Amino acid sequence: MPEMIDIQDIQFYYKNDMEETTLALKDITITVEPGEFIVIIGHNGSGKSTLAKHMNALLLPTKGEVFVKGFNTKDEAHVWDIRQNAGMVFQNPDNQLVATIVEEDVAFGPENLGVPPVEIRKRVDEALNVVDMSEYRDKAPHLLSGGQKQRIAIAGIIAMRPNCIIFDEPTAMLDPSGRREVIRTIKTLNKEENITIVHITHFMEEAVNADRVIVMGDGQIVLEGKPKEVFSKVEQLKELGLDVPQMTDLTNELIKEGIDLPQDILTVDEMVMELCQLK
Repeated sequence: MPEMIDIQDIQFYYKNDMEETTLALKDITITVEPGEFIVIIGHNGSGKSTLAKHMNALLLPTKGEVFVKGFNTKDEAHVWDIRQNAGMVFQNPDNQLVATIVEEDVAFGPENLGVPPVEIRKRVDEALNVVDMSEYRDKAPHLLSGGQKQRIAIAGIIAMRPNCIIFDEPTAMLDPSGRREVIRTIKTLNKEENITIVHITHFMEEAVNADRVIVMGDGQIVLEGKPKEVFSKVEQLKELGLDVPQMTDLTNELIKEGIDLPQDILTVDEMVMELCQLK
């Protein structure tokens, strides 16, 4: 079975109106396995969104190759195959909603794929159920909250039956409540629907449940590993201009004060358990 996404030594240059080039990605190599949950973090301008757009052929590498389920993104004959396998959800839900009724919006993608009407109805029902938005099927999207709109955008991707969904900072424009709704949906897609997730974010707390965290800086991968491994490197992350999860930051400060705690605490529950065990 091929990897879900296989990125081989890619570089990417942006060109401006003066034909001047900027190197945005430098020798990136990543493999994403089926069913994996990967979070990519980095400061603004680190290249993480540029990398995301290579994962479903919105951008093509200047050098190197990107394969999605074995299809080379440079092969125009397989663009639809690539985008059916790897769907994408962006920052602003308003830019992704195209219909005046929720269920019509969710049906838009399958209709464009030529899916039969009976199958479309089934997919719309299933997708709305997965994101817990079935009761809003007859509502107008513009009347929904930001988090609800983003969940409808996710349902539209689910209805196309992708094997992988790439989330490009989907919570960046949401309030805390909307963020929680979307993150809960992402976890459900991965754990219960077995959909491969690549989640691009600058909120560190959204990375603690990932299988793997990739840290980018200046167009390169600078750290990679399990969340506990990556976030234990507090000083290195701060040098890169990044925060760490609040509990990790608190742990670091308590250790400096002489309290004996492990460095890899990520959540409130873990912190409570460790504090309760102190003598």
